[in-house]
Amino acid sequence: MNDRVNPFGDLGDFTPAPAKPKTELRDVVDQVAAANNFPSRQPTKATEAPATTPEPVQQKLPSLRKVTGRSHQVNIKTTFEAKKRLMELSAEKRMPLGEILELALEALEESWTKPN
Repeated sequence: MNDRVNPFGDLGDFTPAPAKPKTELRDVVDQVAAANNFPSRQPTKATEAPATTPEPVQQKLPSLRKVTGRSHQVNIKTTFEAKKRLMELSAEKRMPLGEILELALEALEESWTKPN
């Protein structure tokens, strides 16, 4: 019933190839890299250290992101039209989505608490 061949059953005549010395492999790699103009990733040694290192210049760029203090994510399923309206409102009012959600929740709660 078991007609399968054991893939490891006939390894008696297997002998691994002798390991090549690493220096021999490194020489071959260096020759191939040099022949193909491939730069080495090894750091080059500086001949002389610079006298002083310049201080990094911090640019005063305006932040493209508004710091809001919001750090929790809400994933919801919605229709394409609702998402499009939300994105358009966000772009038109230049407000983050979280702020628009907060305003919408406030308006909804306000409409529920008003007496009819």
